Amino acid sequence: MENESLNHVASVQTGFEKRKKTRPRIGIFGVGYFKYWGQFDGLLDDLLKKQAVFIKRIEALESVDIVDFGLVDDVTKAYEIVPKLQAANLDLIFCDMLTYATSSTFGVIIKSIDTPIVLVALQPDKAMDYSRASTYLQLYNDDICALPEFAGVAVRMGKKVPQMVIGTLYDDPAAEAEIEEYCRIAAVLHDLKTAKIGHIGHPIEAMLDMHSDSTMLTAHFGAHIVQCEAHEIVTQYQQATEEEIEVVQDRILAFFDTPDPVSDPISEKLRDSDLRIAAQVTVALEKFVKAKKLDGLAYYYDGPDGSDTRVVMSNLIVGNSLLQGAGFPMCGESDLKTCIAMLIMERLGIGGSFAEFHPVDFKEDFVLVGHDGPHNIAIADGQPILRSLKKYHGKPGFGAGVEFKIKQGPITMLSINSTYEGKMKFIIAEGESLAGPIPPTGNTNTRGFFKPDVRTFLKRWIKEGPTHHFALGVGHHAETIRKIAEYLKIESVIIK
Repeated sequence: MENESLNHVASVQTGFEKRKKTRPRIGIFGVGYFKYWGQFDGLLDDLLKKQAVFIKRIEALESVDIVDFGLVDDVTKAYEIVPKLQAANLDLIFCDMLTYATSSTFGVIIKSIDTPIVLVALQPDKAMDYSRASTYLQLYNDDICALPEFAGVAVRMGKKVPQMVIGTLYDDPAAEAEIEEYCRIAAVLHDLKTAKIGHIGHPIEAMLDMHSDSTMLTAHFGAHIVQCEAHEIVTQYQQATEEEIEVVQDRILAFFDTPDPVSDPISEKLRDSDLRIAAQVTVALEKFVKAKKLDGLAYYYDGPDGSDTRVVMSNLIVGNSLLQGAGFPMCGESDLKTCIAMLIMERLGIGGSFAEFHPVDFKEDFVLVGHDGPHNIAIADGQPILRSLKKYHGKPGFGAGVEFKIKQGPITMLSINSTYEGKMKFIIAEGESLAGPIPPTGNTNTRGFFKPDVRTFLKRWIKEGPTHHFALGVGHHAETIRKIAEYLKIESVIIK
């Protein structure tokens, strides 16, 4: 994964235990045609060796658990494998197209199984040696032959045509990248089914686009929304020891830069008092996340002026940023839908920072993309900055703010919104993060360039009805996220 090393570095430096890597369960079965075995001596053994090579390739990724279901070469075995696939609690299935197979080996499987199936056609030879070609060699390389038949029977069974990988079994980087992509998709699907997302408070009352029905989030994604209370963090804050606070203060100072203020009059050099509060809140937040066994958190909560509740709930920024760098998406303004978008990106290994659109630069044709509050410091460009802010604009409280821009290069955005009919919708886009100055406001900002130009892009994005927040990740991964939406049976659109 292109961001794996970044995540590792961030988790080591932040000091919080890195989330254990997801191990999705992937089923593999091969298909062939039983009538060939008596006709061509040795063909079955050669095809099983092909399947073994493919399985070893998946095992080499060291990030999945594989269940091998062997070979399906007639309709009886197809019926026999269905309950086994259903009982295996799989996140994704690879159907290894070893040679031509009749669609009777696949029809009842695609009809009965809701788990995503990917058809894999990897022929062993890049091309047949036509001067020495034989029917045997043709069947040995007939991996794509049954793909149209399998696609046709899927449609007749009322299912979508499965995704497919076409290439060669050896020395094919493109095919290997596709297989690895599907394994990462399986990790996302696995974690969405099992995630526990904490929720504290409510969206800011005026933000109607962000309100969510927790039951519908479970219905669409499988994740459980854990309704938490602010006092659970406040109690941990009040019980934090001096030793714990000092250790976290050292972690924060070792990770963040604390420069002098520049042009924004509400920002100051990090105050000792703000550092201490940020450290004490971080101690509390990390204990809270562990105690509740959360995979993420969306929050917004106020309290009486001067109360511990207000101090804690308005100073989660630093702790949340550290947690995001360790693999736990944290989302301000109680935006559960964007928290799930951030979880999807994090599990893909591409970051997933909390973002919205800021002012447009019409001179250079870009838009600033960022937000106040917590962010995914694993994808920061350079050392993140902490500034003391005299006020959090639009929100109660004051304290430390996190400032950085994300890595230069390709970027992907994902907004998840709900429609009038109550269904979810993915709005996806790709752009570029390019170098240049950003406002020194104690917030994140990235210079986002989008095709064909910033005005046209913004119109096209907004016309699809997104929330004003979205997850921002590194690399171009729109098609991967679109596949995830398809497997979740969620509408998606890629802005181009």
